[in-house]
Amino acid sequence: MAKVASVLIVLGLALSSLSGQTATKKTPEQMQALFQQHKGDFDYLLGDWEFTADNKQFGKSNGRWSAVKTATGQILDEYRLVDDKGATFYVTATIRNYNAAADRWELIGMDSQNGLQDFGTAQRVGQEMHIEQRFGVAGGNPNTLRIRYYDIKADRFSWAADQSTDGGKTWVKDHIRIEAKRIGPSRSLPQLANSK
Repeated sequence: MAKVASVLIVLGLALSSLSGQTATKKTPEQMQALFQQHKGDFDYLLGDWEFTADNKQFGKSNGRWSAVKTATGQILDEYRLVDDKGATFYVTATIRNYNAAADRWELIGMDSQNGLQDFGTAQRVGQEMHIEQRFGVAGGNPNTLRIRYYDIKADRFSWAADQSTDGGKTWVKDHIRIEAKRIGPSRSLPQLANSK
């Protein structure tokens, strides 16, 4: 009986500490300050890039990657794998938006046939950007990537992703690696709708 009482006390303490970790509601001023602090987190990605990729499942490939910032601060990018003649054999687009209430970036990947189901979250960690995102959801073969952008410079960056196909129980380290080099300057999209 004493053991049961001890377990209940420990469980009660654990639950009370978890409830204390619930995110507190932020004021509009706090949310605006967070937005100002993080609105440029993905600006390094803006522009045009060429890259080489090494995928443990599919081997080596080349590609082009372009990203623009919308007039309201979202990042839209297109990731395209090309063959030796420059023909596209895979393309996906991603929209990235900062969520001040949750203090994180949220992103959704999309391609021409699989809807908007590849959701992820991102946060800057020191000089790196870390993302956790699910892929292949619509196709019924989901996998999770833990992506790390690192060694970020004005003209290049490195990218590595660990992969889990079992819901995060096991991970394949560096399942995909990318080395990107800038080929075009940073750019943005103008406001799409006329405000008058």
